[in-house]
Amino acid sequence: MKSYREELWFNTKTRRAYINITPQVAEAVKKSGIKEGFCLVNAMHITASVYINDDEPGLIQDYDDFLETLAPHEPVSRYRHNRTGEDNGDAHIKRQFMGREVVVAVTDGKLDLGTWEQIFYGEFDGRRRKRVLVKIIGE
Repeated sequence: MKSYREELWFNTKTRRAYINITPQVAEAVKKSGIKEGFCLVNAMHITASVYINDDEPGLIQDYDDFLETLAPHEPVSRYRHNRTGEDNGDAHIKRQFMGREVVVAVTDGKLDLGTWEQIFYGEFDGRRRKRVLVKIIGE
């Protein structure tokens, strides 16, 4: 068995963003040389997420609207976490809801995704540099 590790870096211009990272992850699988195995993709920050869904603009806006209703950014005083001097209590909740990571099968050297499935990086406290880990294990 062998493994391959790569980091993807992001610095969004907005507080919240949803980035389709499927091409970058697929490229990492190709570089790994692994034909059969698993690919773990996880956000290495507690205010960001990795998830799988459809790359359809209406759905992405629906997610954003839902998350902002679930945990609105303002007023920042509503979150005890923000008493530490932060203003990102909402981002922690959004990340918890959307999840930290995904695992995708690698079959015949390619991501084995379902119909319409794409891998996304969800950013909930952007405007600074953050990373995603891609770890591929197999043969």
